Amino acid sequence: MKKTGLFVSGLCVALAFSSVTFAKVSSSSAEKLNSTLTPLGAVRSGNKDGSIPEWRGGIQFPPSSYKQPGQHHPDPFPGDKPLFVITAQNMGKYAKHLSEGQKALFKTYPESFKMPIYKTRRTGAAPQWLYDNTIQNAKKATLVEGGNGIEHAIGGIPFPIPNNGLEVIWNHNLRWRGEYGVRRASEVAVQRDGAYSLITTQAEILYNYYRQGLTIEDLNNVAIYYLSFTKAPARLAGGAVLAHETINQIKEGRRAWGYNAGQRRVRKAPNLAYDTPVAAADGLRTIDETDMYNGAPDRYNWKMIGKKEIYIPYNNYRVGSPSVGYKELLLPGHINPEFTRYEKHRVWVVEASLKADSRHIYHKRRFYIDEDSWGAAIIDMYDERNELYRVSMAYLKNYYELPATWTAMDVYHDLQARRYHVQGMDNEERTTIDFSQASPGTRYFTPQELRRRGR
Repeated sequence: MKKTGLFVSGLCVALAFSSVTFAKVSSSSAEKLNSTLTPLGAVRSGNKDGSIPEWRGGIQFPPSSYKQPGQHHPDPFPGDKPLFVITAQNMGKYAKHLSEGQKALFKTYPESFKMPIYKTRRTGAAPQWLYDNTIQNAKKATLVEGGNGIEHAIGGIPFPIPNNGLEVIWNHNLRWRGEYGVRRASEVAVQRDGAYSLITTQAEILYNYYRQGLTIEDLNNVAIYYLSFTKAPARLAGGAVLAHETINQIKEGRRAWGYNAGQRRVRKAPNLAYDTPVAAADGLRTIDETDMYNGAPDRYNWKMIGKKEIYIPYNNYRVGSPSVGYKELLLPGHINPEFTRYEKHRVWVVEASLKADSRHIYHKRRFYIDEDSWGAAIIDMYDERNELYRVSMAYLKNYYELPATWTAMDVYHDLQARRYHVQGMDNEERTTIDFSQASPGTRYFTPQELRRRGR
């Protein structure tokens, strides 16, 4: 059975020492979310030189040019121009604000890869009810034994004041991206010479963890329900993937099924995890790289390195604009820098090291996670020789109709093969993701429903 790209967020991470359960923070510490910290746990103030400004609430409402749900997002900052452009020739000047993966991209594509740096705009925002839930989570949420699940959290960031790298990764996996969304989009593997073939899917995602009005017991241990049908090309059309991403994977791990259109059969898909290659990505993305990172973390030890100021993709409205066609966007080696936007932001740096008794194609991963949204913006990945192998970047923007910070598209670079994969392109679709449709409820995301809809 062909495996379509799995667009789910995993909810499990691993501890370097498996027998410890981390505690909630005190009420006095949680109150910092109303003062020195933002409601999601970022430092509210700017940095010393003013290149990172104070957070003042982000974008809370759509601009007037945004007319209806599903519309491609107009750039709220159309007049912004780059402050400067980092190239292979001048990157040494900015090296302390670059990841090793970004530096490698300059070295691999010295004539074409560029990073236009713009004024930093801290646009990250979320609804007030989510802020309220986050404060309660800070005082109650804990990791289960071994770190393969969380308890006592719902509807907000579980660990806004994290004590370790594992809690930071949980915040990424449980970050806010709406309650229910429907999106038709394409992914593509771009070869060395720039050749590519699109694979188009329609994904329907129910973020159960963020359904308002539910209790923790009502979640039934499921954070996300995900269903995706392949629409094109014809040889793959009709195939589908269904997944239930669990919250406490000690109780039960991810449940997944695949539908084979030719056989009209639904089968369990236990291999949709870890470093299983995604067929639609031509081997350039593993299952646990979808959404930058997801899935059971038990194969890694996790370490919090701290915070850094890094140039990350941010406020990327042009890169997903319907005025930019795929032929303009997809260049040999990387997407067209003309349409990208990078800004300096504070990020959490977390390192994952493969356990001695575990197997994975990535022996080390270094995460750069935006402090304002908890979304992973950059991940550098190393092979068994500890050599830089791949780097992925999420081109973040504010979905101001929610509001929420999420990716416009994710780009996965194989530095050794000099190929790359892009997931989440909808420039040439009539609409982008639509969060306004009524939630169909959990019964819609069952193997029986998958079989019925696949006929």
